[in-house]
Amino acid sequence: MYDFKPGPEASPKERYDELCQAVEALTADEPDGVANMANTASLLWEFLPDLIWAGFYRVSSTKDGSGDELVLGPFVGRPACIRIPFGQGVCGSAAQQAKVHLVADVHAFPGHIACDAASRSELGVPVLRDEVVIAVIDLDSPTASRFDEADAKGIEALARILAERI
Repeated sequence: MYDFKPGPEASPKERYDELCQAVEALTADEPDGVANMANTASLLWEFLPDLIWAGFYRVSSTKDGSGDELVLGPFVGRPACIRIPFGQGVCGSAAQQAKVHLVADVHAFPGHIACDAASRSELGVPVLRDEVVIAVIDLDSPTASRFDEADAKGIEALARILAERI
């Protein structure tokens, strides 16, 4: 049985250090990427307060084979958008630009995709393997300005761990 959970008084740095250690422990010897994303989504949900969605979008070919898009992967939260074109919304923009998107108010973000009307802020972090985006870690909160640079750096560290495991 696993019982990974940060202490109630953990600082943001301690919380992300513990989260990365837990992900490291759960994914180190598991070759199945879907299983690793599923456990990571669960850990994100356990470790990070004030979330309404935590999970992954995977890079996949479009249905017609004309390019790439993001396709829903393992997550915790309400049902979500299944396909997101590169360049659209927070996650599609993070994938297209291969950079973190920290959005304090999703309603002010051009082209925001409203999968859940309760979402107010969002963090999209690309997972890169050999400098190519293979997935995006997506976090949504009902609170405006929920995410900050500590969150972005913590999830970037997590993405580096997962780059060879998903």
